[in-house]
Amino acid sequence: MIILASKSKVRKKILDENNIISQVVPSNVDEDIVKDSLLKEKATPTIISKNLAELKANKVSLKHADKMVLGADSVIDLEGKLISKPNDRREAFDILKKLNGKKHDLVSSVCISKNGTMVWNYSDKATLSMKEFSDEDLQKYLSRISDEALYAYNVYQIEGEGRNLFENIEGDEDTIMGLPVKKIKEYIGSL
Repeated sequence: MIILASKSKVRKKILDENNIISQVVPSNVDEDIVKDSLLKEKATPTIISKNLAELKANKVSLKHADKMVLGADSVIDLEGKLISKPNDRREAFDILKKLNGKKHDLVSSVCISKNGTMVWNYSDKATLSMKEFSDEDLQKYLSRISDEALYAYNVYQIEGEGRNLFENIEGDEDTIMGLPVKKIKEYIGSL
């Protein structure tokens, strides 16, 4: 069994669908403080994603001796700039406008920790090319998305309505949904 240091229902579902027995113990890490600090140090979006995944896993693993704890984090990298999850629908619209008609990377990082120390990590990225939309089209899209999906998926839900936003998607869908599960299975299988 593995402990998932995330309250993401999508990540839990991916683990369940891949027969990885998991228990959810959210890390409750204040991501904004960590992101702000790392951005001041000129960290790349990938480094930020890796650091957050490790911090989440380490924090939870300190309280669960000898258990494997999986931390995960996903960020959008638009031309080297970090795009964070929206806090409200206005921010979601602003993010979609920034991505509109452009190519961006979605980076998902995972870390497995034991006794407060990272024992394995992996980052993967997918490249998504968004179609060009009018402001009205973007507002219509947002009106069809539930709050839960909007705030959980960084403005697009690739396995649902969000797929229609893109003209091209390169990369693993599980990575886009926040958990590159194939590599996690490889690591767990190697133990």
